[in-house]
Amino acid sequence: MGDSTDTDKPGIVDRLRQRFPWFDRVMTAQERYQHCNGDFFAAGITYYTVFALFPLLMVSFAVGGFVLYSRPDLLHRIEAKIRSAVSGDFGHQLVSLMDSAIDQRTSVGVIGLATAAWAGLGWMANLRKALTEMWEQQSEPAGFVRNKLSDLLALLSTFVALALTIALTVLGDPTLMTAVVRWLGFGHIPHLGQMLGIASLAISFLVAWSLFTWIIARLPRESVSVRSSLGAALIATVGFEIFKQVASIYLKSVMHGPAGTTFGPILGLMVFAFITARLLLFSTAWAATSSDNLVEAPIDPPAPALIQPRAYRSDGVDVGAVAVGAAAGLLGGLGLSRFFRRR
Repeated sequence: MGDSTDTDKPGIVDRLRQRFPWFDRVMTAQERYQHCNGDFFAAGITYYTVFALFPLLMVSFAVGGFVLYSRPDLLHRIEAKIRSAVSGDFGHQLVSLMDSAIDQRTSVGVIGLATAAWAGLGWMANLRKALTEMWEQQSEPAGFVRNKLSDLLALLSTFVALALTIALTVLGDPTLMTAVVRWLGFGHIPHLGQMLGIASLAISFLVAWSLFTWIIARLPRESVSVRSSLGAALIATVGFEIFKQVASIYLKSVMHGPAGTTFGPILGLMVFAFITARLLLFSTAWAATSSDNLVEAPIDPPAPALIQPRAYRSDGVDVGAVAVGAAAGLLGGLGLSRFFRRR
């Protein structure tokens, strides 16, 4: 017998999976992520994240317009600084543009809120669809109105939790926390700012862990066990906290030049949203492929067999066919009789 070829041997990845169980676990989650189009859903989440930024800016401008309208002294100081910093017609145009935005603050705020709600619901629907796909759930839709109300409630709670963890991360900066402590009048206590910064980071970590656990377990269309999502949420939280620190360093490094000031924040937001979405979906795939969640996939019964017997109808004896058959038999018989006589 011939020797076995190289194709019969397992590859490097297969050998590593057989040798290291943790590596096999990672590859199993990655296979679920790729099979369920994780990158496609992460790109959709990123799109809605960036798209929702513009109506949120409109709402911010509207809020700023109401504040400046109620504070004429502050408005005059800002206009004076604009005229001193930007001379000529361009400075007057900036002041006129600001005055126009303040006058239209109500309409800008209403349009911004409506657009933000629409974009936010699209973002949440895409996120819940992606999480449902990672779990390979086959749930029936509950109805348009019910789904939108559920998405709206989930959107508000997710936004509050995400804003809280980002705010705690910002306050975790030792320099900023020290300045806050001095502003509050407690600067005489040694190392209080550093201790509060560490406490803020710890609280931020716990809030992010709770947030990711809730997202992985409750945002899919069919809720799953929280216990099975804790480990996956811990992976997402550690990666999220590390990436937040890297993103803060990136923003500090690109905010010095005019090009970085213009394009740095939007590019940073896109990268931040895409990496966070990928991390969240991979962690969900990790939870979905754990041993206590791997169940046999339901197999649909075969389609019913359709038996269709073929029936032929006879309209009676065909006289022409019988006459042709009789003539052919008579000629054949005569030919055989003459053959045997000659012999």
